[in-house]
Amino acid sequence: MGGYRTVSGVVLVAVSAAAVLCMVVVQRSKVIHHSPFYTEKLRASRTAMLAQQAIRDYRLPKGLVIDLVNDPHATGLIGQEYTLVTTDRGVLRAKLTSTNPNFAAVFVDMLGHAGLKPGDAIAVSLTGSLPCLNIALLVAAETMELRPIVIASVGSSTWGANDPEFTWLDMEELLVRKGIIRTKSIAASVGGGEDRGRGLSRRGRLLIEQAITRNGVEFINERTLEASIRRRMELYSRATGDRPIQAAVNVGGGVASLGASINGRLIRSGLSMTLARRNFPTKGATLLLAQRGIPVIHILQVERLARQYGLPVPPGPDPEIGVGTIYFTERLNTGIAAFLLFLLSLVLLITIRVDLAHSLLRKTSRAPSP
Repeated sequence: MGGYRTVSGVVLVAVSAAAVLCMVVVQRSKVIHHSPFYTEKLRASRTAMLAQQAIRDYRLPKGLVIDLVNDPHATGLIGQEYTLVTTDRGVLRAKLTSTNPNFAAVFVDMLGHAGLKPGDAIAVSLTGSLPCLNIALLVAAETMELRPIVIASVGSSTWGANDPEFTWLDMEELLVRKGIIRTKSIAASVGGGEDRGRGLSRRGRLLIEQAITRNGVEFINERTLEASIRRRMELYSRATGDRPIQAAVNVGGGVASLGASINGRLIRSGLSMTLARRNFPTKGATLLLAQRGIPVIHILQVERLARQYGLPVPPGPDPEIGVGTIYFTERLNTGIAAFLLFLLSLVLLITIRVDLAHSLLRKTSRAPSP
């Protein structure tokens, strides 16, 4: 009996080793698959990088000094801490994260999963706080052949597009002039408190008004926040005519888009096919549009969104186009896994049958003669 146990133990060890070997083979045979909208993601991210380079190349001859401490990748798209058009405090880490042109692929992913089709109109609210994400959204929407209708608030939080001589509207105009994007804002407000620049100096408000004028954009200058929200809704309706808006997109914390500032935290960052019913204090244009049952893309918590889509959060290496889980997914090779599972099961079955037969034979041979 001792010899039989020794043989069974050897067989058990061999089968266990074969199982481990099969597991290693399956793990090493993973297949890389392109994620949905792969081609569009790649094209949009390349265009976003081209747009960022165009802005940087335009500004450098005009005396832009890049602070490599606060802008370690030398993008030229990280603004100053405080200027006359700085509306509130921003987070430098979030601004650095936003400069990754692969965010255009993230927007393509969200727009695609929202079920939008070529020609669909989307209502877009932008601020000057996240110019790189503004670019990423616009190139993504155009890559998907959508029709973005953009209303902007020009003021910016710290480290955003807060150069009074080169606001977000100036960046947008430059990119349109160079043929990198086609979309231009249909209207703009000062932004900041009450959407009228409350908290800015008179000089700061005047500089923003001059930026709106020199870029030929309609000026939203209502006396109250509620009136500014109503004006935005009227402008969206006028721009779309009889065609319904199919999605609403908000980038940044624009008060006329969100309403009360707390709403920016109450709405989940990213794509929501429908917004959860909440007791929002004041409903901005994006929330009023969401009541129509259309998808909403809300971008405010940049670092959380980056982690969700597998993008690096600084400090880190320079981002590469087309790299990451937003473009590829790894899956097990089901064919190899199924074959090895069958083979292992067959070996186990044969081993069990042999062991049972061997055990029965030894019991028979030891039984006393009648």
